[in-house]
Amino acid sequence: MDAKRIITLTVNPALDKSTSVKTLVSEKKMRCANPLVEPGGGGVNVSRALKQLGHASTAMYFAGGYTGDFYTSLLRGDNIDTYVVPIEGHTRENIIVVDESSNQQYRFGMEGPDVAEAEWKRCLDMVREQAFDFLVASGSLAPGIPTSFFGQLAGIVKAKKARLIIDTSGEGLKDAVDEGVYMIKPNLGELSALYGVDELQDEDAARAAKEMIGKGFCEVIAVSMGAGGAMLVTKDEIHKVHSPTVKKKSTVGAGDSMVAGMLAGLLRGYGWQDVLRHGVSAGTAATMNEGTQLCKKEDTDRLFEILKRQ
Repeated sequence: MDAKRIITLTVNPALDKSTSVKTLVSEKKMRCANPLVEPGGGGVNVSRALKQLGHASTAMYFAGGYTGDFYTSLLRGDNIDTYVVPIEGHTRENIIVVDESSNQQYRFGMEGPDVAEAEWKRCLDMVREQAFDFLVASGSLAPGIPTSFFGQLAGIVKAKKARLIIDTSGEGLKDAVDEGVYMIKPNLGELSALYGVDELQDEDAARAAKEMIGKGFCEVIAVSMGAGGAMLVTKDEIHKVHSPTVKKKSTVGAGDSMVAGMLAGLLRGYGWQDVLRHGVSAGTAATMNEGTQLCKKEDTDRLFEILKRQ
């Protein structure tokens, strides 16, 4: 059992359905492979990836309708501890289709149900009622939830003297860092928007991150840089790691696996460089699997050892 208690929060979860077709053709009925159905959404993916890496967490998420019931049954079937925030709307579904002729992946994300004010406020109340050391909020806001939600969440976590790791974008991310959080994981585009410029080059990202940390927005910034790997910046340290070369099958859940890998590294007492290496290893490991499958521990461990030798 982990000494630290972790809660993940997903405010717009989705049933992820992944399948494949021989060739994607318009205006024609196509025969699909039997679909793989898994519970998806940022925070839930982090919980599932943490489980793969040997760490327990509680997944808190909005759920409603028959799709919400099925979603919860899948998580509990995987022995993930759940804390459901009930809503009137039906939990959304996403579709991932691979065109076998080109090996191209097509991802269709649905918007999600409208969440009433009383429902999202109840979620914040439920967070207040919990005891935890880390809260990981990942993913987009559902319709009806204001961008100030993540800022209010940050205030609650700060008052509890816990640590908030947030992986989102846009005004929701800005509201959160204005309140102050522990760690964020933007890509270069999201970091640029947060910093208030059109575009940051790789060499400018560390300077921008240092400045933001100095202003008290957060303590740690992990910048995902696509094929270029990732960079981690704290008040005193800067580390960059290049992604190991693997045969990629799907990018779904890679970012959430990276967050889980970094958090697992923190729980194990790694230094910041190894925290980043472990995060990149987990994120890369997720791309080695088809559909919506996340990182596997054996792949993550192997890639981590490779990165430590570089």
